[in-house]
Amino acid sequence: MTAETLLASLHIVTPELILAVGALALLMIGVFTARAALVSALAVILMLVAALVILLSPAEGLAFGGAYIADGYAHFMKVLALLGSIVTLLMASGLAKANNLDKFEFPVLVVLATLGILLMISANSLISLYLALELQSLALYVVAAINRDSLRSTEAGLKYFVLGALSSGMLLYGMSLVYGFTGNVEFGKIASVLSAEHVNLGLIFGLVFVLAGLAFKISAVPFHMWTPDVYEGAPTPVTAFLAAAPKVGAMAITVRIVIEAFQPVHGQWQQIVVFIAIASMVLGSVAAIGQRNIKRLMAYSSIGHMGYALVGLAAGSQTGIEGLLIYMAIYLVMNLGSFACILSMRTAEGETLETVDDLAGLSQTNPFMAFVLTALMFSLAGIPPLAGFFGKYFVFLAAIEAKLYALAVIGVLASVIGAYYYLRVVKVMWFDESKVQFARTSATLRAVFGLSGLFVIAYVLIGGPVGTAASAAAATLFR
Repeated sequence: MTAETLLASLHIVTPELILAVGALALLMIGVFTARAALVSALAVILMLVAALVILLSPAEGLAFGGAYIADGYAHFMKVLALLGSIVTLLMASGLAKANNLDKFEFPVLVVLATLGILLMISANSLISLYLALELQSLALYVVAAINRDSLRSTEAGLKYFVLGALSSGMLLYGMSLVYGFTGNVEFGKIASVLSAEHVNLGLIFGLVFVLAGLAFKISAVPFHMWTPDVYEGAPTPVTAFLAAAPKVGAMAITVRIVIEAFQPVHGQWQQIVVFIAIASMVLGSVAAIGQRNIKRLMAYSSIGHMGYALVGLAAGSQTGIEGLLIYMAIYLVMNLGSFACILSMRTAEGETLETVDDLAGLSQTNPFMAFVLTALMFSLAGIPPLAGFFGKYFVFLAAIEAKLYALAVIGVLASVIGAYYYLRVVKVMWFDESKVQFARTSATLRAVFGLSGLFVIAYVLIGGPVGTAASAAAATLFR
């Protein structure tokens, strides 16, 4: 690599460079000042700068010999991931001491995890994908177990680590099979080999293992088993982070690898994605019905929503990917708003409340929060004319266009079943007698769930730019 190509590559990876250098600087600031609040504020500014660079001066092209790609699709998903990381850090800042997160390492780990997510979104080869995935995962393992005084948090981190290591092994084994049968690690070259040659059974095994490893990262069935325990055990701000940015990154690379590397074997991977989508939608809808802990309920909700998003991928068309991108944008906002409400479930004495029954009578004690959470629950259930309805509408429409009628019908039925547990939350808030008085909600949390509620309610009026951006991003994968 010459100096010119190295400089060109560094220019293309400017957002990641900002986060990488910034994380090292934040580590030094934290070590010498031990001021967690300062490091957290600087981390938010750092990620905001990276997002502005992507929005205002996006560079496109290949870097580092084709291992990294920057295009419209990557920019769209990176902005979503950065938004998720920024908002979760802002939500965590006011509750850091209560959740034992008042350590400068926490924002640094969030920045490093976000760096891994951005690199994963732009990965254009199996090697860069694996390195980015491990950078993200190692930071997330530590973040999940960061509250060392809590047995639940430690247990959550250990479960996440053990099962994450298993999924990484499966992913790596699949990659070795793909490399062995194609002789290439770059996505474009893999696709060229698959187009020119007869596909053998060994390669299909490799594809299955790769998709299994990625399915773990988006907590899709049957690799979802870590999600409820980790969501419940991790500190709530960490759970909010796990449900947001990492899901965007994992879904982004899943789409890229099947569309760019395995498009010639569309018939084979479509069967796998259809199965995972159906299993995730059904289990996410049914298993959440008996949950009393709201964080576990949101874990099963997340599993179900990843299934709905995968319906767009199963279609394998530009319309399907466009629907998936819109779905992920809406999902991110709904999730952040819901977790802002969950973080507000605290007594005046500082006790954290986590059960659905703790929301009883919220409409009398905090009408604004009850109204917003009701809108978010209706949106998560896919009730029109809220944002969640449009997310499901676009992915189901793509499935119908691709003649995947059974998938679309099962998705609609699962959505109807899933509406039950969302409506149960609404019923508890509006019709049950109040049991506990929540402490005053911080301005940051009120702003987050207020803006999220405005987005889901007014999406029918303001959703145009989101759809336009998603359409342009999806088009870059089908040039």
